[in-house]
Amino acid sequence: MPPWKTPLDQKSSPGTIRERFENDVERFSSLETGQAATVDAVLAMELITDAAIATAAAAGQPIARVLDIGCGAGNNTLKLHQSLAAAGVADPFDAHLLDLSPNMLATADRRLRDAGFDRVRTIADDFRAADLEDGFYDVILAAAVLHHLRDDADWLAAFERLHALLRPGGSVWITDLVAHETVAVDGLMWDRYDDHLRSLGGVAMVEKVRAYVDLEDSPRPVTYQLELLRRVGFADVELLHKSSCFAAFGAVKHRE
Repeated sequence: MPPWKTPLDQKSSPGTIRERFENDVERFSSLETGQAATVDAVLAMELITDAAIATAAAAGQPIARVLDIGCGAGNNTLKLHQSLAAAGVADPFDAHLLDLSPNMLATADRRLRDAGFDRVRTIADDFRAADLEDGFYDVILAAAVLHHLRDDADWLAAFERLHALLRPGGSVWITDLVAHETVAVDGLMWDRYDDHLRSLGGVAMVEKVRAYVDLEDSPRPVTYQLELLRRVGFADVELLHKSSCFAAFGAVKHRE
């Protein structure tokens, strides 16, 4: 069954969530194993970064400025850089890394600079309130972060901000925990996710993940989010992948 019982107004605050991640940096510092508790994490990361590159290339617009929301230890930005390098684009883009956790940001900054980046900005803030320039970014990456949004107004405001921050023709790519529209399917998918967690760490792993999902998370169905992307003005909306309670998807902003 779905794990959340805590009402939205009693969920963990951003400060409480920050404290948990401040103490868990090492686990998120690997492109291969950094999200083991997330189903198909490596595939999803590859799909969103490849989609960002493909849509930029189709528009004839280079990826010069990237915002990584909830960047953690920098895995998604590093993967985008690797994929661009493999396609023959060696010069790193300007990377703006945003996260609530200073420890995560310090690790991400170090890893990017070790990879050859010299234009890195770190922002310790919530992207809904951060001092960011509208119409500035070619690509926004948001991995395992939007499920911390709460009510419908919060979701709408956040997606409106994603749209505003992108330049015309820019794109946003998301991987995240998702809920489902029907109770029966939601329960089925969470049972399947429990099986995945049990294979990693037994019953203790299931109980650990369910506990922090109940306190911290409030995911919405991927269908809800795709509709919301269209509602705030995105032109082309894509579902790249879905497996049990996780999805990879994104959208492109109209070119003006």
